Amino acid sequence: MARRKQATHPASGGVVSAERLQHGLVEPVPLVIADADGRPARPYRAVDTLIVMERRGSITSGMRQAGEDFRRRFAMAQLDPLRALDLSRLTLGDKPSRRGDHAPGLRAEAARTAIWRAIRAVGGIASPAGSCLWHVVGWECSLKQWAQEQGWAGRRVSQEAASGILIAALGALETHHLR
Repeated sequence: MARRKQATHPASGGVVSAERLQHGLVEPVPLVIADADGRPARPYRAVDTLIVMERRGSITSGMRQAGEDFRRRFAMAQLDPLRALDLSRLTLGDKPSRRGDHAPGLRAEAARTAIWRAIRAVGGIASPAGSCLWHVVGWECSLKQWAQEQGWAGRRVSQEAASGILIAALGALETHHLR
């Protein structure tokens, strides 16, 4: 039986598989939580762009929280492009497939409304801030990937400019009070 390679992650102080470390930094969650059986556990979490920017001092904790709230609502709104079609929710015309079954649901619709208001508050989806929020915070693309591939209006953006765009977007988002 082959043994998986494991590496000691210096920032986490624990053992993390080498395969997991290929996908970016991880660290233990600061608080002890209960696992599925109710026992105390200390799982790892991915270190994302917002956490890194806050630690560097590029953004405030309020800006990071506004970004995390946006990301949570984005997921609730079901706007992620990578999902399978739920065949049980197909509808014909305006009729729901089952009594009381309204796709995508009131919760998702409310989240979509909040996302669109936030995107409009930072300048709209075609603005640099709106595009950056959608791709980097919502879809969780890397800032570098957005700058190189998506950019603004199909133009490449330098990584420094992309960072500035994200900082401005998070500042506007915090002011918008997405929470």
